[in-house]
Amino acid sequence: MKPSKPPFLVALVVVVAAITWAVVRTAYLSLPPLPWTAVPTLLLLAAGEVIAGVNVLRRIRHRPGTRRVEPLAVARMAAFGKASAHAAAVLAGVFLGFAASLGGDLDKPTPRHDFFVSGGTAAAALVLVGAAFFLEFACRVPKDPDEESRTRGASRA
Repeated sequence: MKPSKPPFLVALVVVVAAITWAVVRTAYLSLPPLPWTAVPTLLLLAAGEVIAGVNVLRRIRHRPGTRRVEPLAVARMAAFGKASAHAAAVLAGVFLGFAASLGGDLDKPTPRHDFFVSGGTAAAALVLVGAAFFLEFACRVPKDPDEESRTRGASRA
């Protein structure tokens, strides 16, 4: 498994936002108002991923007072980080597209409410993408110091 690539996630956000924008422009009147509950949910997920990332990072780096971590658990955490980065990018695209389609109707109360809720949800989804990147980073195996010094020596020659 390779780490998530930021350009792919940006493209995912843009494509999903464009599709959502087109759908919301035609079907907004038949949709119910957006609930605000997605914002704290996504932020709590992001906090959980950051805490898990710090824990895994400390255990992989063998910090004092920590136990060794099972390799399979690290692989699962890396897969979870990658999956949540992709899912959060899709959510960010959906809610950015929703906000973009409502940008012109801010003089009406319901579209204004939905605009701010969708903007806040998109921001929370982007925070989750950042937390997922950190979790993926934390799951990387550190380089061996001997190998790193050999690599530096070879690049100078």
